[in-house]
Amino acid sequence: MITNTFGRRRELLATATEFRRRFRTWRGQRPFWAGLFTFASGLPILYWPYAHLDLRGIPLALSTTSGAGSLVIGVLLLVLGVTLCCRPHLRVFDGIATLLLALISFPVANLGGLFLGVLSGLIGGSLACAWMPPPAGERSTPPSDRAATPVPAGDKPSGT
Repeated sequence: MITNTFGRRRELLATATEFRRRFRTWRGQRPFWAGLFTFASGLPILYWPYAHLDLRGIPLALSTTSGAGSLVIGVLLLVLGVTLCCRPHLRVFDGIATLLLALISFPVANLGGLFLGVLSGLIGGSLACAWMPPPAGERSTPPSDRAATPVPAGDKPSGT
């Protein structure tokens, strides 16, 4: 069976371009980076208390009594990260809760996931509190390379 590979490639490229444009628009309407940092802060806090590492035959386990606290804090940070992307109007509450949980995880959850959880939690919470939604009349996608208004024949476009 012979297929037109170049036509399929153009179709996939057009689909990927459209997906990227729609994702950029979606991302611009919500605190995406705050949600990503908040979600990422929950992962090391959840991981380290339950990880059993082996360093050249020497077992290294960080399992302590902080396992339950790490589980609760890590799951809450994961949920707050998803909530920031799905419900942008709750950004201030989520940001303050993220900041508090990140600070509480330092003494409770093995130095906050060996400082990785604390650092990304503080960044995510700060970004969430600082994010402002775009104005209602403003487009969230960047303008294209084309001129916004048609240029009459014989006139030079501005900027050249």
